[in-house]
Amino acid sequence: MKSNQWGLWLLGAVLALIGLALGLGGVKLLGLGGSPYYLLAGLACFFAGILIGRGKPAGLTLYFAFFLLTTVWALWEAGLDFWQLVPRLAVFLALAVYMLAPWVQGAIQAEGRKKAPVLQVVIAAIGILALGAAAMTSNGTHLANATDTPAGVPDKSATDWREFGQTSYGDRYSPSNQITPQNVAQLKPAWIYHTGDTMANYPNTKSAFMFEVTPIKVDETLYLCTPHNIIIALDAATGKERWRHDPKVNDSGVAMMVCRGVSYYETRDKTLDCPKRILEATIDGRMIAVDAATGARCQSFGNHGEVNLREGMGQFEPGFQYTTSPPSIVGDVAVVGGFVLDGENVHEPSGVIRGFDARNGKLVWAWDMGRPDTGPLKPGETYTQSTPNAWTPFSADPALGLVYAPTGNRTPDYWGVDRTAADDMYSSSVVALDAATGKVRWHFQTVHHDLWDYDVGSQPVLVDFPVAGGTRPALIQPTKHGEIYVLDRATGAPLTPVEERPSPKGDVPGERYSPTQPWSVGMPSFTPPPLRERDMWGTTPFDQMLCRIQFKSLRYDGKFTLPSTTPTLEYPGTFGIIDWGSVAVDTGRDIMVVNTSGMPFSIQLVPRAEFDARKAGKAPKSGHWGSAPQYGAPYAVDFGPLMSKLGFPCAPPPWGMLYGVDLKTRKIVWSNTLGTTQDIAPFGISVSGGYNIGGAAVTRGGVTFIGATIDNYLRAFDTRTGKELWKGRLPAGPQAGAMTYTDGKTGKQYVVIAAGGHPFMQTKHGDAIVAFALPD
Repeated sequence: MKSNQWGLWLLGAVLALIGLALGLGGVKLLGLGGSPYYLLAGLACFFAGILIGRGKPAGLTLYFAFFLLTTVWALWEAGLDFWQLVPRLAVFLALAVYMLAPWVQGAIQAEGRKKAPVLQVVIAAIGILALGAAAMTSNGTHLANATDTPAGVPDKSATDWREFGQTSYGDRYSPSNQITPQNVAQLKPAWIYHTGDTMANYPNTKSAFMFEVTPIKVDETLYLCTPHNIIIALDAATGKERWRHDPKVNDSGVAMMVCRGVSYYETRDKTLDCPKRILEATIDGRMIAVDAATGARCQSFGNHGEVNLREGMGQFEPGFQYTTSPPSIVGDVAVVGGFVLDGENVHEPSGVIRGFDARNGKLVWAWDMGRPDTGPLKPGETYTQSTPNAWTPFSADPALGLVYAPTGNRTPDYWGVDRTAADDMYSSSVVALDAATGKVRWHFQTVHHDLWDYDVGSQPVLVDFPVAGGTRPALIQPTKHGEIYVLDRATGAPLTPVEERPSPKGDVPGERYSPTQPWSVGMPSFTPPPLRERDMWGTTPFDQMLCRIQFKSLRYDGKFTLPSTTPTLEYPGTFGIIDWGSVAVDTGRDIMVVNTSGMPFSIQLVPRAEFDARKAGKAPKSGHWGSAPQYGAPYAVDFGPLMSKLGFPCAPPPWGMLYGVDLKTRKIVWSNTLGTTQDIAPFGISVSGGYNIGGAAVTRGGVTFIGATIDNYLRAFDTRTGKELWKGRLPAGPQAGAMTYTDGKTGKQYVVIAAGGHPFMQTKHGDAIVAFALPD
């Protein structure tokens, strides 16, 4: 037998197997009410394969007719979206090009002709042109004209980055302006520091390492914390370690080791030890104060430099409640909230928010929504269990005496029958508390009776918001579900229209559902459009088909699809569109920079008996996906990102975007894809627009800096146009907030980010603090 006949048999067999796989999946999809394409494609490939294997010219005719119709179908469904055309056309185009080869044509033509018929060449060329045209038009940058403000002379008195969000306002705006769009491409690594807090040093830990810290800079020193709450002071110009304080935390039972930052406090009482101090809350339930100059414990604070944050919480497993974000300092009060582990039990620790005297560590007040009194507990009392918690960084307006706390939900997230009136009033909200007393001044709710884990994870941003005739003191509250609310920060009244829209109905017995949900119609919405079957993605026709089957198997009523014992689709998912990285506002240009990321989730409530029978409660406690037992409720829950069976996202790219919003016009003025998949995708495949977690920094010089992406880069964008100007390679994933400052002695501007990776983003683990600067 001639080798070319073996080649035809092999080609025919491959086509027949492709047809069989597509046909079987196509039958399933069609049975769910989906597209008939995959069944028809399977039949065409199967019979073309049989004919080609037998050396029949009709096999090539059938295949090229199928490929032409597939190209037309792909363009009808996806237009010139390159990454949507790839799974629809790339595999079939490769086969078509192979079939044009002389050895195939010569073996299959009855008279031994080795030239492909012109029509086959034309059809293949059409496929190539379609992909080529899509590739040329798939530019993720959309530029517009935004108002620019000259950088001017730098403010010599404002060279620091003193708080998590630069100031208590959380706007992430730096007055530094040495680095501009014109010279940012010259940035080079200035120094790198390794903390030593790595997974390799803790081989027995079962906790997830998350190096999400945003360092602060005060005078000539950087202060930061590691996942094990080691506080480190570095020389801001050289990165050399000045001191470190290791509180020797107990990470037993802690699901996620996170320390997003530390706080700086300077007392006016010079009689106290360490009048300049660093405060940190730990993963084992303490708040610690150390001398900013030496790292020694401040003996005047609490019990030899620490306060017990578990006091009044009752008896719970250690990992059920701890603080991951820096205290918010307002005057002499340090305000702390706490993370409460999602989904474990209906009886979990309180979400109480407390204010402590930053001088001596004494409790000043406690806002426990289950108790009307904000004073100390009486002997034997505990704070109200399972109330909505506040885990993300707070903001504050010292002039108004208010601290602004974003809240989550009462546990568990996906079942709300046991929630009290207070729970329903304050969950998924931003709450303005009197910093001196803890009393509620006002609150605004972003989701009513939240059953989607849409807790408010973003730090509020305080700005002077442009309105007709001037500005208003405002609070901008981004949310996981993609809406951005603008509120009067003194009263909580919306400054831009908010509209209550009907919400879908649910079917869980005993559950109550909100008939409406608040949509922010006066600001750009980053809620993604509702998903359709044709939006499902994959790297090949096979996993795209599998994603379509999953999509059609799930109940989906839009953004507020309610959990059920029937599998449902939640989009945005629990990671949300905008999370703890929040947004950044260039207050000189009135441009808000927003980084977004979206991943659909599948959700299913599991009856208690079924869950207990399969012992799924032994699944790892991640709080982000898997199986959550929700003990005490009649249902557990299975939830996780919507992925194909081959492990690729079902949501279409780009998965991550960066936007510029003009606050004067309240319009998006530019957008760009953010990051790529090159560092985590097989074979380094680079799809533009990757998932991201972290925050941006904006500068008076007109540059926006952001890491956050699943590739290992820090990037710089032109704040006015959104054009990517530069990227600097990092040793690990930059799932943290970027920050920048100017050295007070040399006038050199530095840009700094933590590069330590994130387990849920599957980025490279590390322990680096990296600084970039312009050459001398």
